Formats: sequence, structure tokens, C-alpha cells
Amino acid sequence: PFLPAAAAAELAGAFPSYEEASKVGKQFTAVNELRKIQITDPTEFSGPIAELNEFLASPEYLKELEFITGIPNLLADPSLAGGGIHMTGSRGRLDVHVDFNYLEESKVYRRLNLLLYLNPVWERSWGGAVELWDEKVSTLHHSFEPKLNRCVLFETSQRSYHGVEEVRCPADVTRNSFAVYYYTK
Repeated sequence: PFLPAAAAAELAGAFPSYEEASKVGKQFTAVNELRKIQITDPTEFSGPIAELNEFLASPEYLKELEFITGIPNLLADPSLAGGGIHMTGSRGRLDVHVDFNYLEESKVYRRLNLLLYLNPVWERSWGGAVELWDEKVSTLHHSFEPKLNRCVLFETSQRSYHGVEEVRCPADVTRNSFAVYYYTK
């Protein structure tokens, strides 16, 4: 577990409904990013999610990440470009890809992805696992179910291929995560 159980449960309960998120977030409809909603505007986060966002960007947490990863001088992204609240509805997907690795506006390089899953209930048969592939996208190295309070941290590069297997949850369930990315100069 990444957080104390009570904190994870509170965060999961603070997620908006898919309908609420669709009113304030960016909706993805392309076949390679189907039924995904992303909210990057921190003013749209409820109290617990806003606190999580602040914690994950705090100097104290950055120091912990530097210690864990061995990557010095990590920077949080206050714009949450590509990050924030992610929700994927039933039959959603995110094909295998590599992420953008450079923020032109800030002139920083993306180094780490942190994904925190906040699904109160998730069954393996519902799919939705994040998958980490080799650079030829021929070998699946790791697959992680989006269980409540599971954190996946991985280095971002031009060869860090990853994706999400098709989400097959019931229509009234969404795959919920909070994503943040870390950078260096």
C-alpha cells in the first residue's frame, strides 16, 4: 500500500462520477485512448485530491523520490501536463505508447511517471492493468492491476513503452487513478 488505508479510501470516495468528470475534464475519443477522461486543473479537485496533489509535489516528497530512484534534482509539474485525475469507463483503452518526454514551456525533461490507483473495488476480470513493455513492444515485462492504493512508479524515456489493457468493468464502474510526472532540467 502506498498510503494509509483510510487515506486511500477517502481519496477513492472523493473522485467525481464519470458524468461529473466529463463536464470539467478532457475527454478522449480516439480509438487508441477510448473512453478516458483527464482532469488537470487543480481547482477542480476535491479537498482530499487537492491535498494528495500538493503532497506529491512537496519538496519533502521530491527528496524521497530522489533517494528511491537515484535521480537528483527532481521537479514536480504544477501544470499537471498529461497528469491529474484519470478515469476510464467500460470498454476504454490506452494502447501501448511512449509519453512525451519534454515540456517545451519549462524546458524540462520528463523522468518519472507515478500512477496511484484509487478504485474502491476492482476485479481481475475487468482488465485495466497497466502494462510495461520492452522497447520493441514484443515482450510484456510487468502488468499491474489497478487495485486500490497501488502505486506504480517507472522511469520515463523514449523507450518506456506502456499501455492499459482493455477495461471491461461494469458500466457503472470506472478505472480511477491519479497521475503525476516528475522532471529534471
